[in-house]
Amino acid sequence: MTRARILLPAMMLMTSCICAMAQQSDLFSHKRINLYGMKAMPHSTGNDHRDSIARNRIWRAEQPRLYEYLPGQEERQGAAVIVIPGGGYIKQAYETAGVSMAKWLNTFGVTAFVLLHRLPNQPDVTDPTIAPLADAQRAVKWVRAHAADYGIDPHKIGVMGCSAGAHVAACASTVSEDHSDCGDSLDTVSHRPDFAVLISPVAYMRNTGATWRTREPSVQRLLARFPLDSLIDRHTPPMLLLHAADDRTASPTGSVEIFKALLGAGVKRSSLHVFPHGGHGIALRGQPGSTALWPQIAEEWLRETGFAGK
Repeated sequence: MTRARILLPAMMLMTSCICAMAQQSDLFSHKRINLYGMKAMPHSTGNDHRDSIARNRIWRAEQPRLYEYLPGQEERQGAAVIVIPGGGYIKQAYETAGVSMAKWLNTFGVTAFVLLHRLPNQPDVTDPTIAPLADAQRAVKWVRAHAADYGIDPHKIGVMGCSAGAHVAACASTVSEDHSDCGDSLDTVSHRPDFAVLISPVAYMRNTGATWRTREPSVQRLLARFPLDSLIDRHTPPMLLLHAADDRTASPTGSVEIFKALLGAGVKRSSLHVFPHGGHGIALRGQPGSTALWPQIAEEWLRETGFAGK
């Protein structure tokens, strides 16, 4: 066998390995923070299982957790955002709707945490309508309780999500009842975030119903349990809503109704932007026309409202 024939398979194998590595997220190389002890997890049967992960998406989480993304020490602005990746409540696309958002937040000094929460279809979940919200509430409490460790102002902790992740973020911002209590010191910490950034949110409205159609009964019940327009009140934190008019998955009317409810409740630091194009799940890069400006709009909104900046 010639030297060329020997080298060619080896080079092909090396190339395939490099491509596979390039497709892997760096999420799991960052510090992992488990939100509960396995025996103290609320809304759980206590059954052990493993993560189910494929193509940078998690389909089942063994343990709700955060992954931290830290800006440079001198660049920190004293604010934190918990990023909640979406995926139709069936999965979480943690790379495109999680890691990329966290790294972007770091560029202007915001500490970020990517949340992997339990999903409604997990066999270990006793109440599918509550588990994702409970995990988001617990995440807010954990970050607030450890704010001093990260140089974070405990009153500048926000949530951010895309699609179903935006719904989890909206529920965490509007639901007054704490569903995350599990008998430890965090039970006394406030579970409400101080602000929210909602991108292409799915929603359920009291008068108009769901803005997104799903065939999953557990997800249908989850949406109907939390009619966002009726949950918003004067205690709701300010929200930035970003949506595309040509979104065929989650109607932009949901964002409009949320914004109307915010104004009606006097939450006047909120802002709504509906762009002509962009489809569902507006991404960080490669957006058409004025939609490409949304990261700049979001950064300026965070500064304008005083959440990003000391």
